Amino acid sequence: MEKQIEYYQHKLDFEMDASDLFNALENGENIVPLDTRQPLGFEKEHIPGAINIPHRTMDENSTKLLDRSKTYICYCDGIGCNASTKGALNMTKLGFKVKELIGGIEWWKFDGYATEGTDNSFEIPIKCSC
Repeated sequence: MEKQIEYYQHKLDFEMDASDLFNALENGENIVPLDTRQPLGFEKEHIPGAINIPHRTMDENSTKLLDRSKTYICYCDGIGCNASTKGALNMTKLGFKVKELIGGIEWWKFDGYATEGTDNSFEIPIKCSC
């Protein structure tokens, strides 16, 4: 049972879902959503307050102005995309505190949260039921 407890604790140390992210943003926690997709996807639609650094361009130069006291919540399209995993790995290698958003922007919208961008969605008055 101890191995299971350790496993699940580690998952929660490194991942969060849309509801967790929404609550953390609402509570003013020291986090920043980080869209790891290409700029075209970000411009079309992104989580409010997110910044965009494509995982392919993450390096010392592209991250030099980021606040290292914050935790960056990496996300991409959703479960069919691994840009958030690649971004989280890159950011961790660069020395940042990171978590990965389970389900990406797809599950953010599925849970009814607003997006910004040229194809933005408006917040639907529902909350995650978990």
